[in-house]
Amino acid sequence: MIGRLRGNILEKQPPQVLIEANGVGYEVHMPMTCFYELPELHQEAVIFTHFVVREDAQLLFGFNTKQERALFRELIKVIGVGPKLALAILSGMSGQQFVTAVEREEVATLIKLPGVGKKTAERLVVEMKDRFKGMHGDLFGSDSAFTLTAPGEQPAANDAEGEAVAALVALGYKPQEASRMISKVGRKDADCETLIREALRAAL
Repeated sequence: MIGRLRGNILEKQPPQVLIEANGVGYEVHMPMTCFYELPELHQEAVIFTHFVVREDAQLLFGFNTKQERALFRELIKVIGVGPKLALAILSGMSGQQFVTAVEREEVATLIKLPGVGKKTAERLVVEMKDRFKGMHGDLFGSDSAFTLTAPGEQPAANDAEGEAVAALVALGYKPQEASRMISKVGRKDADCETLIREALRAAL
């Protein structure tokens, strides 16, 4: 089990980052709420990981804190929620926002996330609410970091919009829906991460 990586960031292609550790490049899938907090390219990052082995692939999911990883691991225990859907859920809202939505039984908010229908949203509320009672303090105490940092490099607007659309598609949105979401928040001076963040916020 690969539980932690420490290395330099070689590439950032939301929602995936390539990290070199001891001469090996690891492709890591990260929720956008974690991706925003990554250092710039060629800087060192420490990522807590969850390794998933399937018949057709070996996938590595990364998080900035152990609390975020713990929430991801609880999510994939829910019936009907796999790693990809868990990644989409934690990209659409922060860990704290998700906990709040579950505790308040805000099914309508959860349905707005890609891949989450009414039955899945109701199941998330029922199953996760009980789990949070015993782990809420450990997951989201005052030391937990769920703030969004300022974006880094700013590519050309068209490139940024294309990358943003591709990232949303990778998170489970349909291409047309992803294009519509980005066009609503598009700005000439916005970089890819900013567009994704604003599009996800507007979707809730």
